[in-house]
Amino acid sequence: MSAGAILPTRGESLWMSAIVPVMNAALPTMLRTHLGRAARWDAEYGHNLSNHLPMALTALARLGASDERLASFAEHYAQRLHAMPPAEPWPAGDAWRAHLGRPRAWPLYRSLWREWIAHEGAADVLQQALPVLMQGAGAAAFHGPIRVAYALAANHADELIDALAYWSCRWFACGVADGDGSHADTQAVLATLDFAAELPRAPLIAEGMAHAAAHPCFAPAIARWRVDVLTTLPRLAMLAAERYAARGGFTALHLLTSAHAMRVLLPWLDADDRRDALRHYAAAAAAGWATLPRDAAPASALPNLCWDEIVARALATNDDGHACKLVDSCRELEAALGGAVWLRAATRAVAAALKD
Repeated sequence: MSAGAILPTRGESLWMSAIVPVMNAALPTMLRTHLGRAARWDAEYGHNLSNHLPMALTALARLGASDERLASFAEHYAQRLHAMPPAEPWPAGDAWRAHLGRPRAWPLYRSLWREWIAHEGAADVLQQALPVLMQGAGAAAFHGPIRVAYALAANHADELIDALAYWSCRWFACGVADGDGSHADTQAVLATLDFAAELPRAPLIAEGMAHAAAHPCFAPAIARWRVDVLTTLPRLAMLAAERYAARGGFTALHLLTSAHAMRVLLPWLDADDRRDALRHYAAAAAAGWATLPRDAAPASALPNLCWDEIVARALATNDDGHACKLVDSCRELEAALGGAVWLRAATRAVAAALKD
């Protein structure tokens, strides 16, 4: 096993779950070098914006980027980033959950996850910690779980540590209400969350999700939702793809890429924990959906592109890393679920990226 790897091979049984065929062919060794260099930077920049560099590098590598392309993207993207904050030891005697949701606790959690994984191994730590982390699946507009999923896809232990630390410090729960769970129609449940116009203005997606989760109509709607491991997640993914393909928007984009991340993460949980994890993710996804305006106008018409053209455009974008992540997610979800919506959503992503 090469230095910094999490698993010896992609044949590890956890990867082969019937729920989630999660990895493509082995990623190039050069990605490890670029992820190592990316560890110089803080998890956020600007006004609490997530650092996408490690996720984007992995997505680009999965799409076939060359070493030169990865280096060029990293150099361009890093211009906006802040240096890594000084290391801080985990406070002796504190339970690992003690600082969840504290944005300034990222250095503390980097120390905690490094020590814990070194002691017990990544697989055992993930099985213990993911059920709790999943209760805050909406962390930083889903960037917590998305970054962890990409770290696992890259099989990179140091990036996994940083990703888990980010999920931990931005953890927040949307809540799972007790109820009869009598309603299995995901689209119908989401349609009842028609109160976007009543929500306070929020500059960040995660803040809007928090407002939505606190709305008096939210918990009763979620309580009626019967979440099923085999059907709810594919439905959420397809609805997000349809919304993004039709209207674009960063919230719909993150709903789609987070669904892909969940397909990567669920196999790391014991079977008994998967349904609870998905219920928490579904609640966070519903909070995201509740912020979407129902009267948003359709976006511009899409060009007629094939996958090779879409991938080429995604590899050429040099800005925020969203396009390459969405294209990567759509390719994986199309392979798993079939359907034409993934091509349309991926087309929207590269069309928007080139326009911007």
